[in-house]
Amino acid sequence: MPLLYALRDDLGLHGPRFGCGLGQCGSCTVHLDGRAVRSCVTPISTVGKQKIVTLEGLGTPDKLHPVQKAFIEEQAAQCGYCINGMIMEAAAFLASNKGPSDAQIKQALARNLCRCGTHLRIVRAVKRAAAGV
Repeated sequence: MPLLYALRDDLGLHGPRFGCGLGQCGSCTVHLDGRAVRSCVTPISTVGKQKIVTLEGLGTPDKLHPVQKAFIEEQAAQCGYCINGMIMEAAAFLASNKGPSDAQIKQALARNLCRCGTHLRIVRAVKRAAAGV
């Protein structure tokens, strides 16, 4: 069973979304021990004792993660379907790259698809979050 199904169906966590089911769009991204992974293609049997963090656990309504806060401030979401993956990928990326260039941000998010076209706002949000991480 894919990790995504366990998170959504068994645990009721709806941050990670089912997009393509092939690990290509990024909407199902979660963190496993701090690494961004596609939960739709990650078998639950391979998770073991790794720490899983979903969008729901990244921050709280009272204390947003800097990436969550920046995405809100930059109004980086349009339909919102890709945002889980964009935020989770960006948070993992910024954990190891504190001052990224626009090109590095675009490269880090290249495998996350957004069909609404908010890419410029998303890049601005990641830059804003980098200043606060």
